[in-house]
Amino acid sequence: MNQDNRPPLIAIFGPTASGKSSLAMAVSETFGGEIVSADSRQVYRHMDIGTDKASPADRAHVEHHMIDVVDPDESYTLAVYQEQAYHAIDDILNRGKVPILAGGTPLYVNSIIEGWNIPRVEPDMTFRAELEGEAASHGTARLHERLVQLDPESAETILPSNTRRIIRALEVIHTTGQRMSAQQSKAASPYNILPICLECDRPVLYERIDRRVDSYIKLGLVEEVAGLHKRGYSFDLPAMSGIGYRQIGDYLQGRATLAEAVQRIKWDTHAFVRHQGNWFRRAHDARRFDVTTQPAGDAVLGAVAEFLTFAPSTGGRV
Repeated sequence: MNQDNRPPLIAIFGPTASGKSSLAMAVSETFGGEIVSADSRQVYRHMDIGTDKASPADRAHVEHHMIDVVDPDESYTLAVYQEQAYHAIDDILNRGKVPILAGGTPLYVNSIIEGWNIPRVEPDMTFRAELEGEAASHGTARLHERLVQLDPESAETILPSNTRRIIRALEVIHTTGQRMSAQQSKAASPYNILPICLECDRPVLYERIDRRVDSYIKLGLVEEVAGLHKRGYSFDLPAMSGIGYRQIGDYLQGRATLAEAVQRIKWDTHAFVRHQGNWFRRAHDARRFDVTTQPAGDAVLGAVAEFLTFAPSTGGRV
């Protein structure tokens, strides 16, 4: 039961293909809410199929925030996301609506629900270009090994294949002389949060992922990636290194067959959900709902109704 004077925030998170988006829609429709995406790929314009963005119909029905924020060739950092997400949440609250944070990018979710203080370090484009060239020549794993030596705590939270975040962590060290993990602290959240974590048995989750990837191909993921490249967005851009875009990029450049690219998307997504699981298990205060055999809609709606009973109805951060 919510007896906290801070404004309420519903946070729905969990692994890819666990049903976060449909659940966030149900909560929004029931309680007069708006959705704030916590997905590091949905911030990019023109990248719709591979990021599984809400459909135009859903976005017309329920307001979504933190989607289509920047172009694929623009720099975007965790600090910028947090600032913009806070602004969106406060705007929703000030209009008497219920904010629902929903997504599967652990850093984005935790930066909000744990109140991270994030170092504001301006991009060093020359340094980034050097590291991007090294990753292209020798592989991202080599950069990750360097990060393990310089900042093992940050390296533990970043997948060895995530070129963009590895480079960002090394950039912070290069610019400030300090580890990124040492500069990140936590403060009390400005919101009274109901954290809802969806859980699903791995074999079932893998099957759902594989079906989803097949649907992406049918919906036109290959054409979407080709269209991005035709617009002038290089395959080497950090935005294009996301799961789905990187592998289809390899296919379009003749580095893999389509079947090989599709299988790699599935395997890499399986690895990513294991990473998500490791992160979200640390959310000890979360209400956990198993969606292995059936959706958790009714149970979650009941928990949200109880939480909001005594919640302030308006007003942003205090």
